[in-house]
Amino acid sequence: MATVATNADADAAAAAATPGALESTVNPKCANVNNNNSARSSRVGSASGADQDTDTDAALLVDQRFGWCSFQPQWLQRFCTAKWALFWLCWGGALQGLIVNGLINVSISTIERRFGLRSRQMGLVASGYDLASFACLVPVTYYGGRKGASKPRFIAIGLIVMGLGSLIFLLPNFLVGPYRATIAEANVCEMGSSSSSNPNANPNLNQTMQYSCEVNAGNGEREEYDSLTWTVWLFFGAQLLHGAGAAPLFTLGVTYIDENVSKKMSSVYLGIYYTMATVGPAIGYVLGGQLLLIYTDWMTVDPVQLSLTSDSKVWIGAWWLGFIFAAGMCLLIAIPIFGYPKSLPGADKLQLEKVSEAHATKTVAEIGSEGSEGSDGSCGLSGGRRRLGQLPHAVLSLLKNPTFFFLNLAGATEGLVIAGFAAFLPKQIENQFSISPMLSALVMGLITVPAGGGGTFLGGYLVKKWNLACSGIIKMCLMATTVAAFFTFCFLVSCPNPRFAGVTTSYNLEARSGPPELVSNCNANCGCSRTNYDPICGTNGVMYYSPCFAGCGQEEHVESLKRYHNCSCIESVGWVDDGVALHPDATNLKCDSTCQSLPYFVGLCFVLMIFTFLATMPALSATLRCVQDEQRSFALGLQWIKVRLLGTIPAPLIFGALIDESCILWHESCDEQGGGACLVYDNFYISRYMWLLALICKLGSVVFFLCAWWFYVPPSKPAVNANGKEDI
Repeated sequence: MATVATNADADAAAAAATPGALESTVNPKCANVNNNNSARSSRVGSASGADQDTDTDAALLVDQRFGWCSFQPQWLQRFCTAKWALFWLCWGGALQGLIVNGLINVSISTIERRFGLRSRQMGLVASGYDLASFACLVPVTYYGGRKGASKPRFIAIGLIVMGLGSLIFLLPNFLVGPYRATIAEANVCEMGSSSSSNPNANPNLNQTMQYSCEVNAGNGEREEYDSLTWTVWLFFGAQLLHGAGAAPLFTLGVTYIDENVSKKMSSVYLGIYYTMATVGPAIGYVLGGQLLLIYTDWMTVDPVQLSLTSDSKVWIGAWWLGFIFAAGMCLLIAIPIFGYPKSLPGADKLQLEKVSEAHATKTVAEIGSEGSEGSDGSCGLSGGRRRLGQLPHAVLSLLKNPTFFFLNLAGATEGLVIAGFAAFLPKQIENQFSISPMLSALVMGLITVPAGGGGTFLGGYLVKKWNLACSGIIKMCLMATTVAAFFTFCFLVSCPNPRFAGVTTSYNLEARSGPPELVSNCNANCGCSRTNYDPICGTNGVMYYSPCFAGCGQEEHVESLKRYHNCSCIESVGWVDDGVALHPDATNLKCDSTCQSLPYFVGLCFVLMIFTFLATMPALSATLRCVQDEQRSFALGLQWIKVRLLGTIPAPLIFGALIDESCILWHESCDEQGGGACLVYDNFYISRYMWLLALICKLGSVVFFLCAWWFYVPPSKPAVNANGKEDI
């Protein structure tokens, strides 16, 4: 890397002798089709008109200086190298992963509980990123890829937009008022407050809930029970800005790196760039998980006074703090990227070397025919129009390539499963194994970051190590995906449903199924409201909706813990006190899970992730090799569109809808149309839904890779490189 930077500085003087202005005399089409003519014209111009181009060369050197506007001091030019440009771009890529794949995914379950949202609504929010990224693909690549356009400027503006999206994403936390984890008064049973003693009297339950809403409205606290579903559109708009801002990073950023380093070092620089992009989610998981240990209103509320800890079911962590940090970092990283020129010193010479290598396999006759085409007037506007009119033909020719077509479908199914689990796997782990959001984020980071980064690196290494041709690469993808499809059974590793009175178990500790029945003989006269969700854990290891539904008559605050006594529903099942004075019947903590399946799930899911990402880089390589050289850029763009439309955009919506289907207890609010967050999931169904989704997508990928290999027809005469080896 240091060698490349040194060569780039040394080539700055040689770049002065290269008349960059002469290149602009070549038509866009001619420059695109006949790059050898550009190189040949540059060499002729440098031999015949060096004196005339002195001013142009001086202007070119000025344009290749690092700085902002007229502030371009000499001491700043030490940063005007490919190595330093890569450094700042790596931080930009890491920030994208930190925000989109780290902080947001870790906070999904917390945001749902805080604002009473459902998984399908958060699925819409998650899909906003890919939707905006898809919409911005054409304008960003077109305007940013034009000759004379400043790619660093587009990237810096994108980072600012992404930072603005992070600021908007945290706004709902300040627009909805403080969070009320528990009601101000003791939520205990008040005997005789109900007008009915029938344990299954739903009208009584509705009456008490309506009464609770009216009482709070009379106290000026109605806003606490207003629907907060409008926040979905604010989150969605922020995600649109995230997607739009990140669009230049992995399109123009990759091109900028490739244009300013040698062909030999391009893969190394891009490998470092994509590696940092995978480090971003790791930082996001760790940072976001730790911030969830801080109470969301820590500036104004002391959770100890509310007797709340991070182990409480109603605890809401400071999910929004990470987005302040991310927004600030986006603005800071954008500043140095703004200072980079359109091209680095020495880039012109590197481009000429790349052009001569790219056309080394063409015959002299082909080059001559291209030269004659570039010399006549057909390379003007009419040629540009003909090329635009040939766009449908170019699309059709790629779609007629069966290998390319099936590789695109395989990429769509892989994108669907990866995008879906990236958004909702932390939530599934949290609910399936009854762990805290912080621990779920840590587990997610342990699974995805080493497996994703290691699998991606290993896939590219094996292709190079085994010197695979296109057919062999597709076979490798087929085998890796087949193994991954087998390991989807890891989602069948689940835990039994937690014991929740009136939901998964009856009040006499017998297993039950069917709609929830929270009212029983022991709490029928308590007048409990389902709007006051304040779960407690009884000494019998059963969760109760609230102290009122547990029939508790007395509440006691002990430091950061609430203890409840005289709980009729716990006593009614035969609980015997051990004789200790003031021994509590329940506390405001989660009941400890006795399930020990989490280590097995982590191990199996780790293997699944390795083989999933093992096929990503080989599949990209196969896509590039199965099309003509002049079609590669267009083929990648077309594949990118298909993967977004068929995979990553609908994935969060599908996963969110199925997760909602597995909910067995919803939080009821005073706003009937507002819905509410899910409180209890059926672990059996959520694991089966996730397994079926993963299995169907993986089997689809297996079929598509098999078809891509089956229909692939290798060239009859393989190209031979300068070393006399087959160019694969």
